[in-house]
Amino acid sequence: MHDDIPLTTGRAARVLSERIRPAIHSRRTPVEVAWHELPGEPIAPADGRALDFSPFEVGSAWGPAWGTTWFHLTATVPADWAGQRVELLVDLGFDQNMTGFQCEGLVYTADGEPVKSLNPRNQWVPVTDRAEGDETLDLYLEAASNPVLLDYHPFLPTQEGDIRTSSPKRLYTFRHADLAVFEPEVHELALDVEVLLELQAELPESSPRRMRILQALDDALDLLDLQRIPETAPDARAALAPALASPAEASAHVVSAVGHAHIDSAWLWPVRETIRKVARTTSTMTELIGQTDDFLYGMSSAQQYAWIKEHRPEVYAKVKAAVADGRFLPLGGMWVESDTVMPTGEAIARQFLYGQQFFEQEFGVRSAGVWLPDSFGYSPALPQLMRRAGFDWFFTQKISWNQVNKFPHHSFDWEGIDGSRVFTHFPSMDTYNSQLSGMEVAKASRQFRESRLATGSIAPVGWGDGGGGTTREMTGKAERLADLEGSARVRWEHPDAFFERAKSELPSPPVWVGELYLELHRATLTSQHKTKQGNRLTEHLLVEAELWSATAAVRTGLDYPHDDLDALWKQVLLLQFHDILPGTSIAWVHREAVEQYARVAAEATAIIERAQTALAGDGSDRVVFNASPLARDGVPGHAAALAVPADGTVTLTDTDGTLVLENDLVRVTVSSEGLVTSAVDLATGRESVAAGKEANLLQLHQDFPNMWDAWDVDRYYRNRVEDLRGLDSLEHEVRDGAAHVRVERSFSASGVTQEIVLRPGSRTLEISQRTDWHETEKFLKLAFPLAVQAEHTAAETQFGYAKRVTHTNTSWEQAKFETSMHRFVHVGEPGFGAALVTDSTYGYDVTRDADPATGVTTTLRLSLLRAPRFPDPETDQGEHTHRYGLVIGATTSDATEAGLALNLPARERTGSPVEALVTATAGIVVSGVKLAADRSGDLVVRVYEPDGRRTSGVLRVAAPVAQVHEASLIEDVADEVPAPDGEITLELTPFEVRTYRVRLAG
Repeated sequence: MHDDIPLTTGRAARVLSERIRPAIHSRRTPVEVAWHELPGEPIAPADGRALDFSPFEVGSAWGPAWGTTWFHLTATVPADWAGQRVELLVDLGFDQNMTGFQCEGLVYTADGEPVKSLNPRNQWVPVTDRAEGDETLDLYLEAASNPVLLDYHPFLPTQEGDIRTSSPKRLYTFRHADLAVFEPEVHELALDVEVLLELQAELPESSPRRMRILQALDDALDLLDLQRIPETAPDARAALAPALASPAEASAHVVSAVGHAHIDSAWLWPVRETIRKVARTTSTMTELIGQTDDFLYGMSSAQQYAWIKEHRPEVYAKVKAAVADGRFLPLGGMWVESDTVMPTGEAIARQFLYGQQFFEQEFGVRSAGVWLPDSFGYSPALPQLMRRAGFDWFFTQKISWNQVNKFPHHSFDWEGIDGSRVFTHFPSMDTYNSQLSGMEVAKASRQFRESRLATGSIAPVGWGDGGGGTTREMTGKAERLADLEGSARVRWEHPDAFFERAKSELPSPPVWVGELYLELHRATLTSQHKTKQGNRLTEHLLVEAELWSATAAVRTGLDYPHDDLDALWKQVLLLQFHDILPGTSIAWVHREAVEQYARVAAEATAIIERAQTALAGDGSDRVVFNASPLARDGVPGHAAALAVPADGTVTLTDTDGTLVLENDLVRVTVSSEGLVTSAVDLATGRESVAAGKEANLLQLHQDFPNMWDAWDVDRYYRNRVEDLRGLDSLEHEVRDGAAHVRVERSFSASGVTQEIVLRPGSRTLEISQRTDWHETEKFLKLAFPLAVQAEHTAAETQFGYAKRVTHTNTSWEQAKFETSMHRFVHVGEPGFGAALVTDSTYGYDVTRDADPATGVTTTLRLSLLRAPRFPDPETDQGEHTHRYGLVIGATTSDATEAGLALNLPARERTGSPVEALVTATAGIVVSGVKLAADRSGDLVVRVYEPDGRRTSGVLRVAAPVAQVHEASLIEDVADEVPAPDGEITLELTPFEVRTYRVRLAG
């Protein structure tokens, strides 16, 4: 190593941090500060500016957790500053390492014009580009004293995550508020030195380019008078100019930069604070757009645009103007950056529908691709849904967080369960919060996997998660990195342009088939059970509300409740955000989520009851409404009919405490401990429970992950397990024609009550469980060891199922020790299978064991409850309910039917039978029936093939049909299809989804 290298770099780094950057603002004068601390929730800016203000002493404490304080800042620009650029510098008590995770502010002029935000990396506000002297400063600052919750590791439990439990102590010290002269040459010199310092650190140790950069730095520093930096900065810059002018190699990697802030719609702050975060960040980004020529800022999530439109219209006006100028880019085409693993297919369709609808109505544009940098894994059904919604590309970077396996591609085709492919890109920089550092830019080039053919990658640039966005320092670095020897080329570019070029460079891209499984954050399938339960319930209620409302509109002329359904859907879609539904937000967020789910459920139920009342009319017969698309108890799918009793009977016998429950299809044995020791399919004589094993066995694990408490479960949790066999009571009876067994257990500080039920004519053993959960850092599982030699599981996902092998031959398979399901998970061998169905569980695991005497045992375990302590120290404490079932002798078709039945319970009332409006032949599932979002009156029907095989059939509409068109997932009209007598002939490929728009006659 050259002895002078550390001398040069050390000298340059110290001068930069201790002399040059502090000299960017030379002369300063304090401003006068007055304040008003709000006692409660935030208020509108106009009301804030009208508050009574009292004098505030700079250096004093301000801001209790989650509080809002309005400051009034006044000053006069000194006369001798005439001709200078003047800025306001404010330090609210910032820690520069915590941008977006602490106090923040938004500055307004006296007449209500938003200026820009204040945060740890953006502590300045423009006052005037060229002072005249003696101007008056009159600004208002809305400051939020959000507490620091994500401090340096380790993450410690805190009660600050809910305003109901947070401390009233003032958290921050207002350090200073000054007018200052901005020295542009010093600012530019700081960027020159920073870029060259970072670049040389990434070059080979003895490369000529590195040596020349080091010499240029030495020359520049020799010309810089540390006591007269503004005066000597131009000479230092001139010494650096040749090093900065040397162009990049012709083959240099191209970094397509897009400004970014990745504002989580809720996480370590509540939704009400996100609304203000979006206003702060977009104010700063529109200001930066105005100060630059080529900077582009991209923001996803129609919900966030809708928030500022409603709550900060003065900010929204600037955003809308910047969108019209092509500088502010609506990205992603979704209502929020949602989780994609747990929402149903209908919910994903609504994410796309409402997202694209908002962008088109507000800005006259649609997103060409799905922008999801930070969700926790991606469903294998997603490629088809994206393509059928009209998207051409997909972007994420989260898979770079894998614990074990490095993903082999950066630009590739992603193939889903139906064979659809979407062109996908992962940024080789491995971040969605790039600072355009030398390390990041070099990494983008060095890691890029498709560099033999493709020329570049994307870089989302800006402070993110809690907002903040791109800074003027980042745009300055981008300018220097546009064409610089030894570096990748950086240019601001719309993602659409990047993807168009990338696809042309890779006409035959590599292909990844199946889910994009994140080898991290596996516990997000279980944490905050009530949030997940609310999601499952309201998704199904809204689809049911659409069904009966559409049926009532056609049959009775009842007005379709477009506005009500839109508002309810948007609330549910917001709660599917990737830090809410996964259960990884603060207590405040999940408390409000549970409240919102209860409200949505009540209002959706009211819509259902209104429609069913209109449909049933004034008859006096007992009528059952079946919201499932599949027949149940003699009632056709999506129909209401006179109740038909289930066929057959059920018996329950007790022999020395061993209980046998039997109907015409299955026989189940429950031991004296309340465990299922046998479950026989009577038609085949096949046993479902593995020999010598017990099903419905609750198991308790210690659960203390390496880092991310609510997010993670690490493999070693399996090393310690307690089987919960302790029995408090066991009761049984035949009631209402069904066999019931009631089991009560207590363990540690918790208790469980199970109701095990077998009904006539059913092959599903139903279990309803109530858990009084008071554990800490524990994981509750429910085990079903099955006598099935299964090569894979089939776990329901959107519009189909995902197959996962049951073995662990490779590191990729070993990493999938906790995986996702929707309403069912099935295991089978030729001629026989079994399934578990659930109403609110998303996580499961599978293991296989072999015994020479009894064969292979495949054990399925449902993940029921966890008890992490960060970010919500009371996660899942209290009472919970679960409903699940063992489907004995099941095919995947049986599992689909049982899962639908469990999640779409029948409803009874008096009236007259109602014919189903839409039906399909066997092997085709009708997943949604609604009126079109454009309020044209068209009926929208969606169908899919659920079993992974080619099928043909007929879709029938029981109403006069004028015309039928195939449609996109978001209801765009496509080709007309014949529909004689309201019948549409279908030919579906495995897991194919089709959407139709039906124009009714008259």
